[in-house]
Amino acid sequence: MSSINEKKGILTVNTHIKKRILGVAIATLGATPLFAYAQAHDAHSGHTATPASSAPADAANMPGMDHSKMNMPGMDHGTMNMKSTPATKPAEAMPGMNHGQANTAPAATAHDMGAMDTSGGGMDHGDMQMQGGSAPPDARDPNAYSDGYVRNAGKYALPPSDALIMSDMHNFGSVYFDRLEYVRARGEEWAAYEGEAWYGSTYNRAVIKAEGEVASGKLQESETQLLWRHAVSTFWDTELGVRFDHAQGAPNREWLAFGFKGLAPYWFEVDATAYVGPSGRTALGLSAEYDILLTQKLYLQPSVEVNFYGKNDPAREIGSGLSDGTAGLRLKYEVTRQFVPYVGVEWSSKFGKTADYARAAGESKQETRFVAGLSFRF
Repeated sequence: MSSINEKKGILTVNTHIKKRILGVAIATLGATPLFAYAQAHDAHSGHTATPASSAPADAANMPGMDHSKMNMPGMDHGTMNMKSTPATKPAEAMPGMNHGQANTAPAATAHDMGAMDTSGGGMDHGDMQMQGGSAPPDARDPNAYSDGYVRNAGKYALPPSDALIMSDMHNFGSVYFDRLEYVRARGEEWAAYEGEAWYGSTYNRAVIKAEGEVASGKLQESETQLLWRHAVSTFWDTELGVRFDHAQGAPNREWLAFGFKGLAPYWFEVDATAYVGPSGRTALGLSAEYDILLTQKLYLQPSVEVNFYGKNDPAREIGSGLSDGTAGLRLKYEVTRQFVPYVGVEWSSKFGKTADYARAAGESKQETRFVAGLSFRF
């Protein structure tokens, strides 16, 4: 029995000790917040606090902070110390901070930005390593998986005749008749033609230009040019070659030709060519035309052409200066791009000495012509 009583006494004593330890622990936990608040209140007891702001407690959002003394040279990211430290530094150790307007909101984790200088307004990226430059020596070989094959060589390469090339490297050809028409004037009628054929690339072409009149099954007069056309810009070509003139009952004439052909601003098609022949003969031909769209397929095409000569040529009834001119108006309907029928009217006149030759031969120096014809290409 005595042993049992001794054990009960020990248990009783142990229970009393446990209760005392538990009470001391609860009292300590309850007093800790009060002690921390007392320390914080004592550190700032000499300052006037302002209401806490809901914004994050960083340097940019502290209205009372004077940034003029913050040393932030160039904001060099290579040396910036972003190590987090507890915000328990005493107020006296923060020079440059005006505590008269200090924001006492709970402070977030502070950063040591002593090496940051905002006075220069710039950021020094000199120490930042950017990707670029030559590939490193151990970079992967782009041909490592080609099994030794290369472009345009080997048993799988295409022959030169089948190799893929750009369109402007190919040669093409075309035939274009701008006028193939029936003409009626002064109670007479005849056929007239004007067109060209060419073969070559986008930049260089061999060209044949021809125009003339046929009556009673005979070629009355014609003008044929063999030219080399070279593109000098997007819309303009130069032409260099020879010209041959033929007429019934008159001597033939040969000329060297040099000119320009292209599309002028506002979509005027212009052709200007100068000629030089034997015996000091010279000539200049100018022509232009324009398309006025009435619908997507129906359009009016006004045109004008004039010729100048440097000297008289009585054998061909041509005078010096402005020799002759023609103005026309044709109404065309584009059935397709390659097939365009039309009707129209032309006014033709001779000037100067050329008009005198016409009157001497019993011909009129002016006439009105009615035309109907076809423009086509292939």
